[in-house]
Amino acid sequence: MFASGEPVTEAHLQDILQADPETLTELLQGLADDLSERRSGLMLQQVAGGWQLVTRPECFPYVEKLTQTVDKKLSAPALETLSIIAFKQPITKQEIEQIRGVHVERILARLMEMELIAEVGRKAVIGRPILYGTTPVFLQCFGLKDIRDLPDLPALDPAAMDDEQLALLTEDSAAEADGVEAAPGPVQPLPSERT
Repeated sequence: MFASGEPVTEAHLQDILQADPETLTELLQGLADDLSERRSGLMLQQVAGGWQLVTRPECFPYVEKLTQTVDKKLSAPALETLSIIAFKQPITKQEIEQIRGVHVERILARLMEMELIAEVGRKAVIGRPILYGTTPVFLQCFGLKDIRDLPDLPALDPAAMDDEQLALLTEDSAAEADGVEAAPGPVQPLPSERT
């Protein structure tokens, strides 16, 4: 796992170690316990569908100073776009723009460059727009085993919504009940197009 630098699946570990699932579970637990007892700077973490040796959180500030890497922080708009993709995936650029109300081409390109999102297919509608979804790198960066580990979105209060938001919510709910993806609503002019 140390040599890999990436999460290693249990199936791959079983193949490498020639171990059955029960033995592998014991080995992984033994390694995790040993690292913890020794107060090692590393810990074993299950992430992105596999197991990986990672820096213990309390040691990260020292490792960060040692590596002197360029900080790749996400801007607020990029984080907002990434959140929309994570919770609504697969989703098209047009659907993201409808939610955000701004163009997102540059942000999508940046998120793809950082390997946090990827093209995951095409939507079966006229024009066949590209669908975007998150990647294993996204899971690693956010310490998630699976996309289902994302926290639940807060419940929406219909009383606090304006008429347009309520109409969109009702439209989406009706489409989900029918098992059909909601068609995008009327396109609002983007900030750069407003006069």
